[in-house]
Amino acid sequence: MISQEDELRALLSSGLAGSAADYRLFLERLGPHLRAYFKGKLARSGRAAPEAEDLVQETLMAVHTRRHTYDVGQPVTPWLYAIARYKLIDHLRRTRASLADVPVEDASELVARDDHAAVESTLDVERLLGRLPGKMQQAIRAMKVEGLSVAEAATRSGMSESAVKVSVHRGLKALAAMAGGKGE
Repeated sequence: MISQEDELRALLSSGLAGSAADYRLFLERLGPHLRAYFKGKLARSGRAAPEAEDLVQETLMAVHTRRHTYDVGQPVTPWLYAIARYKLIDHLRRTRASLADVPVEDASELVARDDHAAVESTLDVERLLGRLPGKMQQAIRAMKVEGLSVAEAATRSGMSESAVKVSVHRGLKALAAMAGGKGE
């Protein structure tokens, strides 16, 4: 997997630097990884393999439209699989997957999970964000929760790109202080 990571990272970095051939090769190499990921996830919930093809295409489009958010100094696979995971979740929500669609042998695993911690942490984040000034909240939500680029967040908020960057930086620093008990 390390060599695949290195290859995908090199191809994407080169593609972002302007090599159309490397970018095309990156997308071609990405397809089989995504296909295997989606087929495995869909099979566990009794879903059909053709759905995986739709998800591969949706994910490739999302990778293409969000390629500017990739930090070339970071590994590429966590970024890719985060996009794929969100596409899978969106697909399952759209197609109204339910517990009834999950095979019986997997149901106990789903039922046994405790969602309270996730819900509580979401509420904690919302409570902490609510203590920040409005523009700072807006910048953090746009970039860190919704995944918008700096330019998109700036356009949405009516702030300059540098103001968005500063707001996010200072807001995250303030959130860290609050979460650590320093902002109470």
